[in-house]
Amino acid sequence: MSTPIEIRMGGYGPSTTCFSKALKIIGDRVAARFGDAVKVRYVWNIMDLGYKAEDILWLVESGVLSVGYQSSSYLTDRVPEIGVVDLPFLFASNDEARGAMDGALGAWLAQRIEDKVGYRILGWFENGFRQISNRLRPVRTAGDLAGMSIRVLPSDVQARTFALLGATPLRLDLTEAIARIKAGTLDAQENPLANTVTYHVHDFHRFHTVTNHFYVSRPVFFCRAQFDAWPKELQETMREAVAEAVAAQRVMTGEEDDDARRALAAAGCELITPSAAEHATFRDAVAPLLADARETYGAEAMRLVGR
Repeated sequence: MSTPIEIRMGGYGPSTTCFSKALKIIGDRVAARFGDAVKVRYVWNIMDLGYKAEDILWLVESGVLSVGYQSSSYLTDRVPEIGVVDLPFLFASNDEARGAMDGALGAWLAQRIEDKVGYRILGWFENGFRQISNRLRPVRTAGDLAGMSIRVLPSDVQARTFALLGATPLRLDLTEAIARIKAGTLDAQENPLANTVTYHVHDFHRFHTVTNHFYVSRPVFFCRAQFDAWPKELQETMREAVAEAVAAQRVMTGEEDDDARRALAAAGCELITPSAAEHATFRDAVAPLLADARETYGAEAMRLVGR
């Protein structure tokens, strides 16, 4: 009897999140197709095992896990050019962003990453538009962020964005950020509303502002050494399964956003949507960053993001 191919899938959220459910879609399709020839295992939340969220990167690259996901911003230290998608206010809608990630932009990003990191990237989960939460005061304009400490993803672009907005950006892993939020030593953070609720940040932050300042995707990445060694039939089925899971996950993100808004209201939080004039103050403040982007990333990258 031949030994089954073991496929270990991992993430950094509860089994109830859309990302975990999407991994299960992938695993179920592969298991249904190959039966006893594969053995699919799941680690829904590596943080429950004492790892940091960022550890998913090396866990997959080294082959401890076969499959994972993580916000692309976490890879910008190793692949600086993909920081182009960390630029603020790139996309006006989910449909526009999804079209770019499913098309030439997503393919370009995947190739840049695969050139430098031991992954195969088969698709892009949607982390979506990010909003600001804080413990101090309502934020309606860029000026309201003055002096606030705010956690940002490990991205120089994102750190500079919030510096231009007048805040004090801190590059922190999710585990450290949550600990500081609970301790009251971190004023603000930015995340999709669903993430804010999933990690119970809204238990400590009363004020939530819908800014849509970044749109972040999470590549679905595989340990390249494992994936390339799999039979071609398994590779093709995995590609089909990831495409199915990405489509389903994007539907679930909308549902999670609705649920998060209800959770914020139930917790007595304030959900603030700036007026057009107020929102313009954020765009105006980060204009120098966008002005420098063509020189930093080149004409091709800027064309792919529609700039």
